[in-house]
Formats: sequence, structure tokens, C-alpha cells
Amino acid sequence: MIERRLHQHLHSLLLSNSAVILVGPRQIGKTTLALKVTDSMKGVYRDLEDPRDADQVRDIILFAEQYPDQLIILDEIQRLPDLFAPLRVIIDQRRRAGQPYGQFLFLGSASLDLLGQTSESLAGRVAHAELAGIDLLELEETEQTLDTLWLRGGFPDSLLSHNDKTSIQWRGDLIRSYLERDVPQFGYRIPAETLRRFWTMLAHHQGGLLNAAQLAASLGVSGQSIARYLDILVDLLLVRRLQPWFANVGKRLVKSPKIYIRDSGILHALLYLGSKEQMLSHPILGASWEGFVIENLINACKGYQPYFYRTSAGAEIDLVLVRGGKPIVAIEVKRASAPKLKKGFYLACSDLDITNKYIVYPGQKSYQLPGNIQVVPLLELMHRLQSNAL
Repeated sequence: MIERRLHQHLHSLLLSNSAVILVGPRQIGKTTLALKVTDSMKGVYRDLEDPRDADQVRDIILFAEQYPDQLIILDEIQRLPDLFAPLRVIIDQRRRAGQPYGQFLFLGSASLDLLGQTSESLAGRVAHAELAGIDLLELEETEQTLDTLWLRGGFPDSLLSHNDKTSIQWRGDLIRSYLERDVPQFGYRIPAETLRRFWTMLAHHQGGLLNAAQLAASLGVSGQSIARYLDILVDLLLVRRLQPWFANVGKRLVKSPKIYIRDSGILHALLYLGSKEQMLSHPILGASWEGFVIENLINACKGYQPYFYRTSAGAEIDLVLVRGGKPIVAIEVKRASAPKLKKGFYLACSDLDITNKYIVYPGQKSYQLPGNIQVVPLLELMHRLQSNAL
């Protein structure tokens, strides 16, 4: 059992909010975490993928009356979005009855669908949390290695498989489940093979700028269809759209987002890379490492918003961490034992007036380069971000 860092935060949210929504990809460990967090609480759990459970809670007002003093945990809440409208009345009634906190915990496998449903119905009554895959900080106290996490990704069943073959088979089944079951569940009429091809094309372009016209031409669909396909994968928390940071620097800036498959294990499964040897010999190696590092760093951030920065002239920063509307940290990702920076990184840092400059590399020791640039292992920088000790 790997201790999830979100455990304490989720517990705190339940003690200070009437309702909490925990979102994350399917099979990422939401149910296990929720039941562990609420083990000491008086609660009742229902899985809305079970038709019997769904029938019980369809009339949520009647169901809540049967458990007036208990925390109600509803799993896969996106299957019954109509529940959100009457929940406001239930929450307010419980507040007046002396139960202001810990009334509901909702678990869901999509982001925007859930947030859109609750933005009006439960405004001011619900807190949100997102459970990402297992990251390097959570892996630190286990026998698993960085390379295993990078190859297999952060889905618990994939990471903890007995061997690489079992792991990639599990990820292949998960991909098919998303294509054949989860996407149609949201009402999208997209052929599974078309969406798989699109998903695989994104994998081949890991970390690249979004070029909708090129993708549309390759798939034989419209640009609007490409935007819809991408929205689906982003909403399902499978793809990250890393937005560019805009600054008034008097230069032409790149405006297209960069696209990453969020879980490195899913990336490798889409490309049929089932072993470390296959991964290390594939042209995607550098982009895979970059995406893996960026996702881990974003998971470790406290109070930062992630962006990248690029000008048309070539000034570029892989990851810019912004706080209070100001760029604070510049991070370059390199897959080399003795990483070297290009002129564009220095120019970009000068554009944004960033003094906290880091290179993340796969080595074990930290050292400093001229220009106050620190070369650090991934785990060390994650610790610094986690403790705000930059």
C-alpha cells in the first residue's frame, strides 16, 4: 500500500466543507483513498456503476433522509449528474440541523463535466481535489525505482504489477476500456479506432505544440473535430494542455499550447514500449522524460500555476511556475549526464526576469552552473517545491 500524499489534504477538506469532489482518471486509486480517509468517519458508500446502488440514490433526497447524520460517499458521480440540483437543498437543510461539514464525498473520473455541473448548483458548498498518478515523492519510501515509475506510469495496478509484461497488458486493457466504454458514456459518438489513432498521434508528438490543422489532415476530419477529441481526453484527465505564458516583452510569442500524455505508462503503452530497453531506444525518449518530469513537478507544486514560455525567435523555457501573476521559477528538462543549456533559455529568463533557474537531469548529485543555474535530480527539486524551499 503506497501512502498517497493527498490523504491528509482530503481529510482536511472533509472537516471544513459540506461536500468534496475528488476527481482523477479511472483506476488511479480514488475509491481506495476515499475509503481509507473516511475509515474513522461514520459513512455510507455507494458505487453508481452498480445498477442497484444507482437505483437507491436516484432519489437523492429520500436516500439522504435514510442516513441523516452520515457522510455519503458516491462513486462515479458523473453517471448521475442530475443529482447535483437537489443536493443544494439537502446540504442547506443539514447545515441548519447542525451538520455543517463532512456531508458528501463525490468521486468522479472526469474534470470539466463534474465542475460544470457543480459550479451553479453547489457554488460555495463544495471543495475540489484531484488525485493524480503515483509520483516520485510517494514512491520514495518504497522499493520501486524512478525508472520503473517512468516506464509503467503512476496507475497503481500498472506500477505494482509483477513484471513489465503484465503491466503493459493492464495499460492496454485500460486504454480499450476508455475507448469502448468511458467515452461513449459521456454521449460522444466517436469511433473507438478514430479516437485511438488520435490519442496515438498525440503520443508520437509528446511535448509538441498543438497543430490542429496537421492532426485534422492526418485523421481526415475537421479542425473542430480535433478540438472536440482533445477536449475529451483533457476532461478525462488523460492529456495535459500546457498553456504558454504571455508577457509584455515586445516579442512575438508562441500562442499554441503544448500537449502531453499525462501518464508516462499510458504514453508508452500507446507506442507499444513494454520494456526499459524499448523505451531507451525509441525516438520519443527525450520527450517522454520531459513529460514525466513536468507531470511530477506539477504534482509537487504548492501555490504555483504551470506554463511554458517560447518566442518565435527561439527563446524557450520548458516549465515556468507562476505565483501571484508573476513568473517565479524557470525549469529546463534534460536527459543527459552533463546537461548544457542553449542561448534561448538565458534569453527567456531575461525576458521574464526569473532568478530561480533549474535544470532537471537524471543524475544523482546537484551542482551549479554559471549564471546561478542549479542542476538537480528530479526528486530533490520536488522536495524543494513541496516545502517551498527554492
